[in-house]
Amino acid sequence: MALTTKSVLARARACIRIEHAALTETARALGAEFVATARAVDAVAAAGGKLVFSGVGKNAPIAQKIAATFNSTGVSSCFLDATQALHGDLGLVDEGDLVFLLSNSGQSEEILRLIPVLRRFGARLVAFTSNAASDLARNADLRLLFRVPREACPLKLAPTASTTAALALGDALAMVLLESRGLTRDDFARYHPAGNLGRVLLLRVKDIMRTGDRLPTAPDTVTTQEAILAMTRAKSGSIALIAKRTGKLTGILTDGDFRRSALTGPEFLRQPVATFMTRNPKTIREEALGVDAARLFETHRIDDLIVVDARGRPVGLVDSQDLPKFKIV
Repeated sequence: MALTTKSVLARARACIRIEHAALTETARALGAEFVATARAVDAVAAAGGKLVFSGVGKNAPIAQKIAATFNSTGVSSCFLDATQALHGDLGLVDEGDLVFLLSNSGQSEEILRLIPVLRRFGARLVAFTSNAASDLARNADLRLLFRVPREACPLKLAPTASTTAALALGDALAMVLLESRGLTRDDFARYHPAGNLGRVLLLRVKDIMRTGDRLPTAPDTVTTQEAILAMTRAKSGSIALIAKRTGKLTGILTDGDFRRSALTGPEFLRQPVATFMTRNPKTIREEALGVDAARLFETHRIDDLIVVDARGRPVGLVDSQDLPKFKIV
């Protein structure tokens, strides 16, 4: 068949629609067995055990990816090669582990051969399959079922919708556990110390804030003109206003506040900056994560965030324009 624009796009869209149908059916079929599996995973994690994922063929990389996802959320997991398992790799399975056996048909010979061996190790078994009537499903302790009306392969041979549904179901299980265990951004960053993701998640406000000459401050008793000059010298879009006696933050004057103050009349520059400043502005502490600062910018639709110490005194400034260079947004 010639690869015309029409035929290529039609085939691609049909494939995606078929896989979408598998995801929809899998989501609709979730019920008591999924809940029981989630509780079993939670119990194993709480007891210090691990999850073991095994699959053959196209299900092997799916099993590996799900294991990696659980590891990234702090639940100890590993991949067990179904063939190598019978030649020594079963040593990684301990009593009390929860073993997920992936097979779309539930009749994969390599997977079925593992069942009696794994039982001798005292592991509990989860049938991860689309076939509830299969030998795998009938001989497992728990069943994690996905639904596949049909594969996207026109020859009905290559696993497509089935592997997509299995992967999504594994991700769903991992995300349920992530939320139930109360994983925080700090926890997630600890499990991702390398690479761009780890670098971004580990950045603190103190790593990205402006300080020194780039942090304009002035007593809230100065004139608007004096405040604007200080902002200009610091090449900043805002200035932190402080109480003269205590040094505590009392307000912020932004470019927007300045433009609005100009509408009050020609004498606005001589008026006290306190007349136009925004009182009680949003602040953040320097030990907070950079992503927390990004969330404040998005939630409150602000462009500048004053960093304060334990006494409420300005120690830094986070400008939203700086976030892209740190790859936080």
